[in-house]
Amino acid sequence: MAENAAQVVAQNKEPEPTSIKRIMFPLTTLSFLLSFPILFCIVWLLYVRECNCEHLLQLSKLQHGVVFGLILLFVISNSVVFFRSRFLMMGLIVVMVPLIVILTIGLALVGAYTVESRMIPGSPSWLKMMVDNDDNWFRIETCIYNTRTCQDLATQSFMFKSYDFATSKLSPIESGCCIPPTICDMEYLNATYWIKKTQVFDGLDGPYEIDCDKWQNDATKLCYECYACRKGFINTLRQKWYKLGVFLVVITILLIACHLLLFVASMQERNGS
Repeated sequence: MAENAAQVVAQNKEPEPTSIKRIMFPLTTLSFLLSFPILFCIVWLLYVRECNCEHLLQLSKLQHGVVFGLILLFVISNSVVFFRSRFLMMGLIVVMVPLIVILTIGLALVGAYTVESRMIPGSPSWLKMMVDNDDNWFRIETCIYNTRTCQDLATQSFMFKSYDFATSKLSPIESGCCIPPTICDMEYLNATYWIKKTQVFDGLDGPYEIDCDKWQNDATKLCYECYACRKGFINTLRQKWYKLGVFLVVITILLIACHLLLFVASMQERNGS
């Protein structure tokens, strides 16, 4: 009788969870948690302000496109996790398509490749190509002047001495468009007025040396035609799009790894059952 009772108890006892089942819950939870940074990025992109004169390059279209892509990824990723038991293979294919597309855009934004990324707005190669276009630059430098960036810098540093101004922190546009390059070794009077020690700079073998001749104390000219000004404008835009690119690369790699592991675990569970 005792042996029969033990057998009944053993039969009614639930089986111990396998190692596959033990990792399913953490993977499912991780896939869900990874969707929250995507939501935060969507909100950030919807409310972040455009950089000065960024609208001239129509980068708002890229911004809205990334928002739409992240919303689509958020919905697909969580739907695949929820319905994985019904559409295992199809779910993996469906979620991998937007992940790979967004990963490609993220790699382009961080400048992982050059020639190919020139076709993707916001990439370093694309930004340089657009700013190097003289027609585009004429509109950009006019916009920079109209934003009164250099005029405001001159007003804010009106009482600065040479040492005070040298230690002040300037934005890329301020340091590139409003003042001459440090290699020119000009004498400081105020933020937008510098005295050239020589009127002609010999041995011009680089863009910054050429900027020394292009600099003018005229408030409407300053260094707006300088290479340093174009570089400063590009760096201002890159600060925003590089951060976005890094986020897209990191979040998509994590989601790709998570979905692949979840797929393998689900297949093992299905074959084991």
